[in-house]
Amino acid sequence: MGTSKFQKMMKRIEDVMAAGSFAEEGDGEGARSILNEGRRVLLAVKQGRVDMKTLKYAVNTSRRVGANLDILLVAATGPVVAADPIIETLQSELASEGVSFRLIRRTGCLKQAVIDYTNQEKEILFAVVESPQSIDEDCNKKDTRLSELWQKLQCPLVVVMDGAGA
Repeated sequence: MGTSKFQKMMKRIEDVMAAGSFAEEGDGEGARSILNEGRRVLLAVKQGRVDMKTLKYAVNTSRRVGANLDILLVAATGPVVAADPIIETLQSELASEGVSFRLIRRTGCLKQAVIDYTNQEKEILFAVVESPQSIDEDCNKKDTRLSELWQKLQCPLVVVMDGAGA
């Protein structure tokens, strides 16, 4: 067993022991929070083109599996605009429901942003994106390295597509 796997296992054992202590004291919410710490679902969306079906899928799934939500908002060029009405509404709803989330803003190719983020954040259970066309839209089509990296994505990928085209 590699050092990294051993350290991860030891951390998990420590978390379970700490959660047990909280549960013994009657703090079930504290116990759940410790056990779910670190588990994350990544919702990757393009600025100005947030698909509600994809958004709802990611939010509902993160609730169901007891994971926190990372929202990766990617702008094609220039700075990511701070005010995206759909994302602002989502943030308000998540905050009022007590759902833990992070908003991460990036610029460029959505596919590259997902690869970079999942390589950096090892707690991502899976990434949720909308249709395959939007994933490649702002990317350099001749970049074979990007395609290779995409095939070796560090977590499972869920693509939410419109059922009408199927």
